[in-house]
Amino acid sequence: MYQMQHVESFGDWKSLVSRAFVPLTSEPVRAGAFAGSIAGNQFGSVGVMEVEATAHTVRRTEELLAAGGAPQFKLNLQLSGHGILLQDGRETVLRPGQLAIYDTQRPYTLVFEENIKTLVLMFPQQQLGLPVAQIREMTATSIGAEHPLGRAIAPFLGQLAGLLPQLQDPVGQRLAANAVDLLSTLLAAELHERDDLGSDAAQRQFRTIQGYIDTHLADSQLCPGAIADAHFISLRSLHKIFAESGHTVSEWIRTRRLEHCRRDLSDPFQHHVPVGAVGARWGLPDAAHFSKVFRATYGSSPSAFRAQS
Repeated sequence: MYQMQHVESFGDWKSLVSRAFVPLTSEPVRAGAFAGSIAGNQFGSVGVMEVEATAHTVRRTEELLAAGGAPQFKLNLQLSGHGILLQDGRETVLRPGQLAIYDTQRPYTLVFEENIKTLVLMFPQQQLGLPVAQIREMTATSIGAEHPLGRAIAPFLGQLAGLLPQLQDPVGQRLAANAVDLLSTLLAAELHERDDLGSDAAQRQFRTIQGYIDTHLADSQLCPGAIADAHFISLRSLHKIFAESGHTVSEWIRTRRLEHCRRDLSDPFQHHVPVGAVGARWGLPDAAHFSKVFRATYGSSPSAFRAQS
């Protein structure tokens, strides 16, 4: 359900931003009156919030990280005003119409020295379907500013902000998931361009193999041996390529399959599809095995997860 909360004291603002996102500490930029509001909704696993406030600073510190919490990414689309995002030793100026991503599992700072309005999407890291290590190379950078996809996606997200008061589930949930899909496509395109501009052959091959895996997830016979054969490399070489990324081949296949299953099970438009059919659709035809690995990953059986969603 759409909610809007408005505050006019900085103490209330500090509590509000931590409740709406993750534990954060906030500081005023200058003395004087303060006002801020956060409006939006939680659509399945994706939070979509419009933030409007006078000048302030927000920090995610090492101490706050120690409190734990699920790994999330946050996407910022600046709607008005300017700010600065700092993370991982990088910083980027947030200008209206620009996108930037940051990681709630690492310290970050947002500085707004003027009145601002911004759209924030917060979602589980695995929902992007891209290795977290690769995305962390892109935190606190301007995403898509020079890319045709970026120039198309930013206006779409801006329109999404305007629709927030009218959006309801199940349409809102599907639209929010589509927004994350578009972001994933943009990030993949940016990573591909980085490959062309200087990544080594192993990195380019890794991304090619990732694309192959995503295309063939529905094939229950997809396995490291089949992937190695399809790319004319040895099984040992394949495992080495993935080891350098921090993942095993089988782990990556399983993670991508389960993420697609999780999304379909939480989609209200697909509640008529039997749980077993969802698993089979993504290459997990053995119902017992599907239930076991799903529970191990998400903490509940596929049926219970669907009911909770």
